[in-house]
Amino acid sequence: MSAGPRLASLTPPSVPLPRVRPTAPAGGSVCGEGKPIRSAFYWQGTRTASGQRFDPDGYTAAHRTLPFGTRLTVKNPRTGRSVEVVVNDRGPFTKGLNLDISRGAARAIGFTGVGTVCLM
Repeated sequence: MSAGPRLASLTPPSVPLPRVRPTAPAGGSVCGEGKPIRSAFYWQGTRTASGQRFDPDGYTAAHRTLPFGTRLTVKNPRTGRSVEVVVNDRGPFTKGLNLDISRGAARAIGFTGVGTVCLM
């Protein structure tokens, strides 16, 4: 079975994806020393590419190339909250997105939909 649909793939092509454009603080970037990336959250699936059972409320992420087990700190620049996630799946497969985080991780940092997060 596949890892399930991603948030971006559920949006009809005629409906534009929401854009999040956080304002950079004076004299610095939105992410400080981090790297701004485009991300979405996902919530469905039974097994991940690593073989683990997918937990939508866990703190996990999907990345196309990072090794499984890689720990990443993801920060929402709008709220200032961050969370550590573990890469256990492959994706996202939507052009322009760099990372999918689980619904639980997205909720923890106050992130909804598709937008810019900081990868620390």
